[in-house]
Amino acid sequence: METAKDNLFQNAGGKQFEFGRELRKDKTATEYMLWEKLRGRRLEGFKFRRQHPIDRYIADFYCHEAALVVEVDGGIHLEKSNKEYDIERDNTLEKLGITTLRFTNEEVTSDMVAVLENIKMHLNSPKP
Repeated sequence: METAKDNLFQNAGGKQFEFGRELRKDKTATEYMLWEKLRGRRLEGFKFRRQHPIDRYIADFYCHEAALVVEVDGGIHLEKSNKEYDIERDNTLEKLGITTLRFTNEEVTSDMVAVLENIKMHLNSPKP
């Protein structure tokens, strides 16, 4: 099976690329806050991409070299159907060798230092 290191987009289709472009134009304030900390290799020298297509999904933030997705979840993710979707999505990404970290909007706005430390820990951890 192909791993995240083999394929940047994991066979994402045209619709995912189009949707990703639309999402990049319409970021939330919380996503913007985190993006300011991740963009331009500002975090440990790792490159992140915003609203990046992977397989049939769009990752809020993706670091290809660390095979790491970072998601910022609003209240809608607390609804049962969205929780189930997120679990399915995380499992699919895990099968592709990609780790997903999820943070709530509140975590990002109230404790950015802890969020960044958690991300750093995963960036610098050895990969199998």
